[in-house]
Amino acid sequence: MTAVVVAVDAHEGPVYVPEQDALYFTSLASPDVAIKRLSVSSGEVSVLRADANKANGMALHPDGRLVVCEQGTRSSPARISLVDRATGKAETVVDRWGGLPLNSPNDVVVKSDGSVWFTDPSYGFLQGFRPAPALGDFVYRHDPRTGETTVVAEGFDKPNGLAFSPDERVLYVGDSGESTHRIEAFDVVDGHALTARRVFAVIDPGYPDGLKVDAAGRVYSAGPAGVQVFDPDGHGVGAIAVAGAVNLAFGGAGRIFITADTAVWAATTPDPPQEA
Repeated sequence: MTAVVVAVDAHEGPVYVPEQDALYFTSLASPDVAIKRLSVSSGEVSVLRADANKANGMALHPDGRLVVCEQGTRSSPARISLVDRATGKAETVVDRWGGLPLNSPNDVVVKSDGSVWFTDPSYGFLQGFRPAPALGDFVYRHDPRTGETTVVAEGFDKPNGLAFSPDERVLYVGDSGESTHRIEAFDVVDGHALTARRVFAVIDPGYPDGLKVDAAGRVYSAGPAGVQVFDPDGHGVGAIAVAGAVNLAFGGAGRIFITADTAVWAATTPDPPQEA
C-alpha cells in the first residue's frame, strides 16, 4: 500500500532520523538544489540549505550530521561534505583523488567503522553543469582516520546507488548506464577491499537508481518503474508501484519513504522492513 506523504520536489538522498521522525532529502533544481526536512507527523517541509551545490545522495554520519554528495557546478567543485542538521553548515570530507577533482558524486553510504563509500559518475558533465571529467567513473572509499581516499571499484558505465549487506560483507552497486542496467555485488575483504565481482540482478524495465538493504538482506532498487525487491540471492520477491521512484529510506513502523521528483511517498508493508 502506498500513499503520498507530501507533494514536493523531492529528488534524492532520503535520510530518515527516528528521534525527529523527520526525513531529509534533496530537491530538484528550482533554481538551486536544496536540502529539505520533512516532519513526518505534521507534513511540514522546511529548508536546511537553500543552495546545496547540486546535492544528490545522502547518508547519516555516526555523529548525526548528514554526509552529502555535492555534484558541484562549473564554478564550484564537487565534493563529499558533512552538513550539520541544526545549522546547515557544511565542511569538506573529500573533493579530489590523486590531485584531480571529483566528477559529480551520486550516492554515499557510511560503514560501521566510519569509512565513507561513494560513487562518482560523470553525470554532471553529461547534463551540462560540470566540466569534462578528469577521472573515471569510480567507486571510492574514504578513511576518516587516515584521510586517505582510494578507488575500490572501476569498470562501470555509470555507478549509481550503493548499499552494504547487513553484515557488511557484501557491497551492492547499481550501474545505471545506457546499456548496463544492473546491480553488481562484491565481497568486502578485510573491511576495505572488494573482490568476487558478479552480477546480482538485471533491472528490466528501467535502471537501478537508489539502493537500500533491509535487516533480512533484501535489496530494494528504486527506478523509473518503481521499487523492485530482491532476496539475498538476487531473485525478485516483490515490487512497490511508484512511477519514477528515485530513492528510498526505511522509516520504522513498517514504512518505506520513496522520493519521486514530485512527491514523497510512503509504502507500508505487512512484513516491516528494518534498515540493515
